[in-house]
Amino acid sequence: MKFGAMLLCVRDLARSRAFYQVVLGLPVTDDFGANITLGGVLSLQTFETWTAFLQKEPGDVSFGANNAEVYFEEEQFDAFLEKLESLGVETVHPPLEQNWGQRTVRFYDPDRHIIEVGESMSAVVRRFSDSGLSIPEIAKRMDVPAGYVASQLAASEN
Repeated sequence: MKFGAMLLCVRDLARSRAFYQVVLGLPVTDDFGANITLGGVLSLQTFETWTAFLQKEPGDVSFGANNAEVYFEEEQFDAFLEKLESLGVETVHPPLEQNWGQRTVRFYDPDRHIIEVGESMSAVVRRFSDSGLSIPEIAKRMDVPAGYVASQLAASEN
């Protein structure tokens, strides 16, 4: 078994396509008309085709239930936050710092699907290292093994 992609049902494929291309920088990797794949990881399906596939009435499909999210990671988290603000994207909540130190933000796409973007874990390790924390201190702060921290720091130097 191999994971293919996350699929979201959308009301306006062109609008959603533009949103994901502009906000997340995802290129279209496949375009089948009523279904497109972005970045090889996220598919968008037209509402009409989706309801037909499910053999459901339009009223049987809802949007904005706040019960799931699509997750991405970003190396340049501060720049991404500036981009969201400049585009006027509606956030679910302000940026947060999780207990392990990762900063995250959640926002809505045009159909009110929740998208979460988190600072990459390697960026979290680098941020803590740049602040003067040692490998054991970072490991304790993030609740991860010291070997993980060392490997992230080594990878970021390459």
